[in-house]
Amino acid sequence: MDIQRLSRALECLLFVATEPITMKTLVEVLREEEHCLRFALQALEERLSASGLQLVEVAGGYQLCTRPEFAEVIARYLQPQPTKLSRAALETVAIIAYRQPITLPEVEAIRGVQSDGVVRTLLQRGLIQEVGRKQAAGRPVLYGTTPQFLHYFGLNSLEELPELEELNPAEGNQPEKSGQPTLQI
Repeated sequence: MDIQRLSRALECLLFVATEPITMKTLVEVLREEEHCLRFALQALEERLSASGLQLVEVAGGYQLCTRPEFAEVIARYLQPQPTKLSRAALETVAIIAYRQPITLPEVEAIRGVQSDGVVRTLLQRGLIQEVGRKQAAGRPVLYGTTPQFLHYFGLNSLEELPELEELNPAEGNQPEKSGQPTLQI
């Protein structure tokens, strides 16, 4: 295989590799002698000199990497995008945030609907956690918010939560006729 073609084959291998590829592996996969591969790696490095990628020798092998001057752009792209919460999840996490520690039956009494699936989702997303058990019959689990909750909503502490609108004392914590809770954030 000529050096330019070998260089392009190396580029393909390094592009799909998730870890640095050792010279031994390159020799085995490409079925070429080491000295030919070194020439091809040099040709690849020269070709990449005008691109946003670079060939690096790291951890006993070779790898394609982005150039350091583009690190900020790459970091912005790779930053996890926050996923939106459903209305039910927002209602539930608000109730937990304001009333914590709180049990699932207490959440359901405020929302007026079953909430075990929503609570499970909030647990999976790391926005709430089990914080203990209530000293009552059946010892139900108590839930509270997590540091991830604060991060998700851009808060430093729970003290930064907005004030609740006052509840009408005649309504208490019962849902309105529309099925929506009376809690307002």
